[in-house]
Amino acid sequence: MLATSHPKRYESVLVAGAGDVGSRVARQLLADGHRVFALRRGEAADGDGIGWLRGDLTQPATLRDLPSVEALIYAAAPDARDEDAYRALYVDGLRHIVDALPVPPRRTVFVSSSAVYGEHGGDWVDESTPVAPGAFSGRVMRDAEQWLASRGVGGVSVRLAGLYGPGRTQLFERLRDGQARVPRGQGVYANRIHVDDAAAALALVLSLPDPAPVYVGVDNTPLPIDVLYDHLAGLLGVPLPPDGPGPVGIGNKRLSNALLQASGFRCRWPDARAGYAALLAG
Repeated sequence: MLATSHPKRYESVLVAGAGDVGSRVARQLLADGHRVFALRRGEAADGDGIGWLRGDLTQPATLRDLPSVEALIYAAAPDARDEDAYRALYVDGLRHIVDALPVPPRRTVFVSSSAVYGEHGGDWVDESTPVAPGAFSGRVMRDAEQWLASRGVGGVSVRLAGLYGPGRTQLFERLRDGQARVPRGQGVYANRIHVDDAAAALALVLSLPDPAPVYVGVDNTPLPIDVLYDHLAGLLGVPLPPDGPGPVGIGNKRLSNALLQASGFRCRWPDARAGYAALLAG
């Protein structure tokens, strides 16, 4: 986790959906001096200074007796990759937690996805680019963003790129097993952000005095998929992946984090090649 400290603009924060990214940002906020609550469905930790809560964001009856907080970070992650599960968690779940809080939050940071952008033929994409999701995941995120923007709870959406980091090493296994494919020489881009950098970006956005309504959360270096995968194959000592189609439903684009950087964000891992190498070094 980055050690960067941000101004404590909100005394109390609830992180709803305290999985991987949520737990990391909760610990960052605690280190910054916030009073932090974190909600998850499973058994909660204890004794770490975070006020752990148990509840299911898709079940409003489990969201009773929540504390009054000044800010909310919504960092939920679905168990299933289908439209019903996404809509229940990201649209309905966001509404459930906002409605269940005793006092409306003054700022709400929603962890969204770059899937809202769809296909752009490898062109640069930023916060001003119109959204045009090509798959259900992007459509659901767009709907959740729009609902949040209409609620008057200081809504800010952070559209994260593909996450990687400790425990997120499926790509290594696919390369080792010979299951990965790359669209060679076609300029199809991968956009990534390390989970610690993602958490740091969320903490920063929470601290800004006058944030934009949307930020793109990505590292500094969009890479053609064949360049990234070939580099990792070399690190692993396995054959280069064969030619094949690019990812379905994501769209080819180069994401820019210029607005986030202008707000003070600095990546610990600005290039995913170095970030993945550090994971292998352990």
